[in-house]
Amino acid sequence: MKQRRRYSLFDRLITSGDQALRTLVPGAATASRATPARERDAAEMTDAEKKHAAGLMRINHTGEVCAQALYQGQALTAKLPDVRDAMEEAAEEEIDHLVWCEDRIKELGGRTSLLNPMFYGLSLGIGAAAGKISDRVSLGFVAATEEQVCNHLTRHLSELPVQDDKSKAVLLQMLEDESKHASAALDAGGHKFPFPVKLAMTGISKVMTKSVYRV
Repeated sequence: MKQRRRYSLFDRLITSGDQALRTLVPGAATASRATPARERDAAEMTDAEKKHAAGLMRINHTGEVCAQALYQGQALTAKLPDVRDAMEEAAEEEIDHLVWCEDRIKELGGRTSLLNPMFYGLSLGIGAAAGKISDRVSLGFVAATEEQVCNHLTRHLSELPVQDDKSKAVLLQMLEDESKHASAALDAGGHKFPFPVKLAMTGISKVMTKSVYRV
């Protein structure tokens, strides 16, 4: 039986720092899966439509930046090795989404948000705090966060220009992946957050979406 390698807190901090750089530096991350957009033809769009689509995709990109930070923070403080490994694995899977969104933003002539470092830092702290409380709370926070992400993705699918099939293909695959992450977190014993907590999370996410759409 293969023995699990144990990493010290210092090792995990180094790994977390590397992950932060890969997340925040444009073009530094590499996806393990090809973007779903490759299967769709580019459509003619006006400058206004491209700007709007880029703004929506920028929101989703920042959401993935926050997801990376959240998972890394939780991995730093998770008590059970299995939970820590699950967080790190989920972070790797989210890298695909990060790269897909960044690539699509570039195709639309836009850029990623200047606020990403701030949101990364906030999410890292929240994730570490959740993991410190308990693994059950940490997993529950993942499920609640992924639920918020799915709501954003569903709404953006209806708000994108009708002919923007490339962006829609990316969001549809992200929606499928995020739904699986939410279910997996609850199945692993995650605490189901009450409605008032989810409502507060929704309020915070609105602040992020409104600011990132333009900045």
